[in-house]
Amino acid sequence: MASTSISRPTDRWQSFRTLVELPRLVRLYWRLFRDSRVPLWPKALLVGALGYVVLPFDFIPDFLPIIGEVDDLVIVVLAAHWFMQACPPDVVAEHARALDGRTGA
Repeated sequence: MASTSISRPTDRWQSFRTLVELPRLVRLYWRLFRDSRVPLWPKALLVGALGYVVLPFDFIPDFLPIIGEVDDLVIVVLAAHWFMQACPPDVVAEHARALDGRTGA
C-alpha cells in the first residue's frame, strides 16, 4: 500500500517552480486584466475575489486557526483559475509570448 503523506522530490520541485514563476504569473494576470479583448465578467470575478480577501467579512471568520485563512486562499485561487479559463486563448498566448520576450506586445 503506497503512502500519500510523503511528498516526492518531483512534487517539491514543482512547488519550487511555481513559486519561481509567481512574479511572471502576476504580470500575465495584470496584462490580461488590462487587455480590452478580455470580457468584463472575468475581470469582475477577479476583482470580487480580491475584494473578498481585503474586506472585513468572511464566510469563515479569520480568527479560527488555519481554516479562517484557507477560505480566502481558495477563493482567490479559484477566481484566478476561472479568470484564466475565461480569457481568449490567443490573447493569453500573445501575452505569455510577450513576457517570454519572443514578441513585443
